Amino acid sequence: MKVFADRLINVLENHNKEIAQQWCKAVRQNPRTPSFNNLPEEECLKRAIFFYKNLITMYFSKKPYTEVRKYFSEYAEVTYQLKLPLHEALYGLIMMRRHMWLYADFQAPFLSAMDHRQAVETINKTIRIFDHGIYMVTQKYGEIEKG
Repeated sequence: MKVFADRLINVLENHNKEIAQQWCKAVRQNPRTPSFNNLPEEECLKRAIFFYKNLITMYFSKKPYTEVRKYFSEYAEVTYQLKLPLHEALYGLIMMRRHMWLYADFQAPFLSAMDHRQAVETINKTIRIFDHGIYMVTQKYGEIEKG
């Protein structure tokens, strides 16, 4: 898994701005995320770049769920302060994950036949991080709303 994960992380490290720009353009045009249209482009890029850099930390952490809780709690606080509805904040995360994989997928030769098992393991770990993160965002929004 390490070889494939290293490739994914290298893509994130070396291309986080390009991935963030593609995500920002998509999230600001998506009919499911209209509140993102109100964000200044600089803020949108800042959020995405911050996310991709933190994903690297979360992925390789010995205690990833501590890092996941820390990052996604902050994501929830910031998106709540920006007045993004919960469903849009969550869909924005889904789009971040999708754009990361789409960008990596187009980096030939990113995936060889020998890498398939490693790819599945890396994808599964990344999905677990996102799933736990989505739970954390939902929980944090509820805490914020309760005061």
